[in-house]
Amino acid sequence: MSLLGRTALLLALVGAIYVVVMSLASRRPGRRAWEMSAERGVYAVFGLTSLAIVTMWTALVTDAFELRNVAEYSSSTLGTGYKLTALWGSQAGSLLLWAWILSGYAAVAVYLNRGRNRQLMPVVMAVLMGIAIFFLGVLSFVTSPFETLATVPEEGRGLNPLLQNVYMQIHPPLLYLGYVGLSVPFAFAMAALVTRKLDTSWITSVRRWTIVSWLFLGMGIVVGAKWAYETLGWGGYWAWDPVENAAFMPWLVATAFLHSVMVQERRGMLKVWNMVLVILTFTLCLFGTFLTRSGIIASVHAFGESTLGPYFLVFIIAVLVASTALLVTRLPLLRSEHSLESYISREAIFLFNNLLLVGLAFAVFWGTMFPILSEAARGERITVGQGYYEQVALPIGIALLILTGVGPLIAWRKASVAQLKRRFTVPLAVAIASIAPLALLTDAGQSWPALLTIVAGVFVTACITGEFWRGTKVRHALGGVSWPGALVSMVGRNRRRYGGYIVHLAVVILFIGFAGSKAFSTEADIAIREGESASVAGFVLVNEGATRSSDEHKEVTSVRIGVFRGDERVTTLDPGIITYSVDETRASQVAIDTRPDRDLYLFLSQLQDDGLARVSVFVNPLVGWIWFAGVMIVLGGLLAAWPSRPAERRERAASPAPDGRAAA
Repeated sequence: MSLLGRTALLLALVGAIYVVVMSLASRRPGRRAWEMSAERGVYAVFGLTSLAIVTMWTALVTDAFELRNVAEYSSSTLGTGYKLTALWGSQAGSLLLWAWILSGYAAVAVYLNRGRNRQLMPVVMAVLMGIAIFFLGVLSFVTSPFETLATVPEEGRGLNPLLQNVYMQIHPPLLYLGYVGLSVPFAFAMAALVTRKLDTSWITSVRRWTIVSWLFLGMGIVVGAKWAYETLGWGGYWAWDPVENAAFMPWLVATAFLHSVMVQERRGMLKVWNMVLVILTFTLCLFGTFLTRSGIIASVHAFGESTLGPYFLVFIIAVLVASTALLVTRLPLLRSEHSLESYISREAIFLFNNLLLVGLAFAVFWGTMFPILSEAARGERITVGQGYYEQVALPIGIALLILTGVGPLIAWRKASVAQLKRRFTVPLAVAIASIAPLALLTDAGQSWPALLTIVAGVFVTACITGEFWRGTKVRHALGGVSWPGALVSMVGRNRRRYGGYIVHLAVVILFIGFAGSKAFSTEADIAIREGESASVAGFVLVNEGATRSSDEHKEVTSVRIGVFRGDERVTTLDPGIITYSVDETRASQVAIDTRPDRDLYLFLSQLQDDGLARVSVFVNPLVGWIWFAGVMIVLGGLLAAWPSRPAERRERAASPAPDGRAAA
């Protein structure tokens, strides 16, 4: 298996080099055959990396402990699912996953563009395979997943207990699908710069790529938050951990790009800015990979000590310098076709949105790197706490939330006073009317940021609901269709717009979930023996005795907690401690009772021989809204990215929007 895997990676590396050479050489006239050969080379690279990853998975499933990666990250007692997961539990295995996804994306890009973008595709292939050369070179010569051991152990060490979770089975692949997917827009942007084909065609080609990659990255972030919430036992879901930040930053910048490209498509503006966003997004993806493998930060997500940091740092600098230099040489060709006519216009709102998103990304970057920079400058590592991030993120987040409602309702170029009154009178009235009941339901003096966030969410919801109402009303007025049918028809004929609105509504729900879980949570540590009880936030928790269970893989010690309100039993929870048989490591078994309005979250920190249970109790309001919002974002994003039929595109281009503006 070692020989097969190494050979496949080496041949893939040779194939990637071949594609780069043939792609660039085929740009000269009369060399279409060379370009076709390069395309076949891309397919071959994907096939060879597929062979390598299947070989690695086979080694894991069959307990081939002669391979270091199998011996250190798997064991015979693991289930098949976790054996497959062990691939990305190791550093070399995760890089193999990256290379495989990259080659797969490259193959899909080549296939989808076999009849279009002929000027761009040779450079696109060269850029994607150039990135692949770096990863395949690292896998072949620096850290091979197929390294063998001199002495074969009888049993492997097993997978880190923290990774033995269903969310961790899908969290890294989702992140990588996002990270790697964003290399395709970068490749098209570089191709547009190289070929000087700087109209909107390259943006049209990468819009869906960007949406899908953005969705995968966002799903990975949400699933990772869910994993942290249910596994780490601290009652939270986001700690501004450096590696969490590393995934969050490119997602923020990609969000900015998705908004600003609409300005370039519609008004021919922000051309340089869009190129900067594409370069910055891809560079931040590489930076996130660098953080987890450099050993310069401490994180539960990182791979610890590593020698790969310098390689990634050099590669990041090379990408940044080369792409920036290329951009600078093309600046005369990237002049805007129009200028900003008014600060009260849709393009201005998108610009403000971009500045806030990139500003937040920079603030997160600064907080992430400050401990490293302070140690380099002063010899002392100064840690940046959650307070810094929350102080920065709160005002920016509320401003962004408001803009999600304002942006879709303002006209392009310049909005009139009459239009503003017509659009915003009702949403503002609804938001103002919500203040009093919300203040009565909450402690406004102690939680005014949460109250402000929820009021802003009410405003945005009213704005977007109005857009759905106006569109449905116009479609129904055409006759021959019911109100529900009008709604479905309207959304189906303008998926991009209304998919975006659904994402905006999901963002509202997400922010309300954040606000509620942060501002109104209750936390307590209790110690109760069997038969004793304790009260927390209106709940009575009764220790109903300890239980123990075991199998060949682990032993679970838990305490049964009856949860009551008055005389009524609400639920029964079993928080516990898991001890794994391979290396006696321990992990928590968190117990959660989820309701639409709150989570009751129990974490067992200690269970003594005399039956005394020490339990951390968290009552977290509205946490479930966060996970529901994640599902809505996926549905809205898929709707926005779903291709329209040609007839629908022609009809949409010819028909006015509900407010008389041309449909976007």
